[in-house]
Amino acid sequence: MPDSPTPIYLDNAASSFPKPQEVTEAMHRLIQKISLSPGRSAHRFSLAASRVIFEARELVADFFGCPDSSRVVFTSNVTEALNVGIFGLLQPGDQVLTTGMEHNSVMRPLRHLEKTRGIGLTILPTDPTGAIDPDDIPPRLSAKTRLIIINHVSNVTGAVADLAAIGSRKGGALLMVDAAQSAGVFPLDMDAFGIDFLAFTGHKGLFGPTGTGGFLLREGLLLPPLKMGGTGSNSEQEEQPQMMPDCYESGTPNTLGIGGLAAGLEFIRSTDRETIRSHEEHLTRMLLDGLSQIQGITVHGPPASARRGSAVSLTMTGKSVADLAFLLDRQYGIMARAGLHCAPAAHRSIGTFPQGTLRLSPGFFNTEAEIQTTLTALDKISTTP
Repeated sequence: MPDSPTPIYLDNAASSFPKPQEVTEAMHRLIQKISLSPGRSAHRFSLAASRVIFEARELVADFFGCPDSSRVVFTSNVTEALNVGIFGLLQPGDQVLTTGMEHNSVMRPLRHLEKTRGIGLTILPTDPTGAIDPDDIPPRLSAKTRLIIINHVSNVTGAVADLAAIGSRKGGALLMVDAAQSAGVFPLDMDAFGIDFLAFTGHKGLFGPTGTGGFLLREGLLLPPLKMGGTGSNSEQEEQPQMMPDCYESGTPNTLGIGGLAAGLEFIRSTDRETIRSHEEHLTRMLLDGLSQIQGITVHGPPASARRGSAVSLTMTGKSVADLAFLLDRQYGIMARAGLHCAPAAHRSIGTFPQGTLRLSPGFFNTEAEIQTTLTALDKISTTP
């Protein structure tokens, strides 16, 4: 039996892999050296764990241009972060402006509140690549527009929203940004872009482990917590504390994961974010240029010359996207993702619903040779009956 091909991981839009050695070493050191229950005791292990959380909070605040690290809240993932913001900010009668490229982490809570709280929902149009025009925002604003929710980089097409232009056109509305695909790759500055609520995940472009994420909240903005319970602070009170970040961080935090996330941020800082972005851009451009030469392939998203994320969606004439993913994995060892990518609204916007697309998403640890192998494999599949 022939040897299996060397695995090639091209699903970094789902979760970055592999993680930097610094991340695995930091997590190994943490689980061996200290207790993982910060703020609950005064002994040295608990205090050491508290320092891990505090230092990570400081790193996140600095990374996203937030002047006060107490405005940084850790959650289990970006979905929880978005739910805190959406359920906390929206009341009956509020209007929401969002795009046709949103993930179900946004669309499902919004559709739920449409039914249960009577919020109004306006969907911005997109072009065939998934891009929105910021000038479409002002005419759709009203006195009832409470919130604008924008997916910074599409997990389907890689289209990038112009946050600076959107922030300057938000009027009296609050701006919530889903940075799941952009955090760690594209520059994000809350003050410069006029962002009121920024949600991020740890396990993609920030190189942290799964089970990590959070949000940053603009000064002066407070919303009800999604959950209540023990925080290690104000324990004499049976009411939830009001101070940040405690009011949103009930329960024992994921100290191990947050420590790994901090190591991921340090890796980005030492490697330089622009170096990471430049490499991913190069691989994405190489992939797109090669795909344009393969008969029967249609790429759904911005061209290679555009500013875009590394998520590349495609379809192939005569092949289902599920079959493509299966063949790439089983015959060539290439791991990709097929389907709707938890973003049916995005696929409706670009015309690929309900079948979806095959998504290839290079990351920092991929190589030119892996991209070339992938292109060769797709070319062979395209010519095989």
